[in-house]
Amino acid sequence: MIDTHPHTEVAGLLRRARTIAIVGLSPKETRPSNMVGRYLLNAGYTIFPVNPGQSEILGLQCYPDLRSIPEHIDIVDIFRRSEEVMPVVMEAVRIGAGAVWMQLGIVNQEAAEYARQHGLIAVMDRCIKVDHSLLL
Repeated sequence: MIDTHPHTEVAGLLRRARTIAIVGLSPKETRPSNMVGRYLLNAGYTIFPVNPGQSEILGLQCYPDLRSIPEHIDIVDIFRRSEEVMPVVMEAVRIGAGAVWMQLGIVNQEAAEYARQHGLIAVMDRCIKVDHSLLL
């Protein structure tokens, strides 16, 4: 089972969210993470790039990790390999994020279950940009 969230739940999450941390956001304009980040900015979300190798992406301050972000995060959008997701999800739990979103092609059942056990919404193998454009 990959993702069982009905469209209404995903739409509700996207409607309620204001802040999105994008873990693995690339400074390269042709990368999917960068395209998603630009789209979410244009859609009105407050974006927090998380990439320890960069100081700024999309004209925004870049953070080395989720703990360094000075605001509450509604959604942690993850652009990391499936096997690298668990530490990000554990950090999302520690900061009290509302949800973790594993982008299209990223599946980690153990990490999703960990998030859910700690009260977070967990979405896997879906593109937040595609869902937003279709549902809202």
